[in-house]
Amino acid sequence: MQEENLEAVMGLIIHGGNAKSNAMEAIQEAKGGDFDLADEKIKQAEELLVEAHHSQTGLLTKEAQGEHLNLNLLTVHSQDHLMTSIAFTDLAKEIIDVYRKISA
Repeated sequence: MQEENLEAVMGLIIHGGNAKSNAMEAIQEAKGGDFDLADEKIKQAEELLVEAHHSQTGLLTKEAQGEHLNLNLLTVHSQDHLMTSIAFTDLAKEIIDVYRKISA
């Protein structure tokens, strides 16, 4: 795998993983009643997902331009990691809203 592609794949894994971690922390903060911090953690998660999307977009652009990326387990893992992080962040927002309504 070319080094530039490897950096993009690792960007998906790193940013996606950090986004998921922030989303989990956001749930814990909401559970404890600190909704300001929960909202900040979700904001951070969303910013990290944007960074991950930039990495993904770079890979997709190259593919569309005819520069094919050799698929391997690391590439598949990076996409799986990103999609899981997106889903988890979306669910975290819903869980935080439930905690917010319960505490009101």
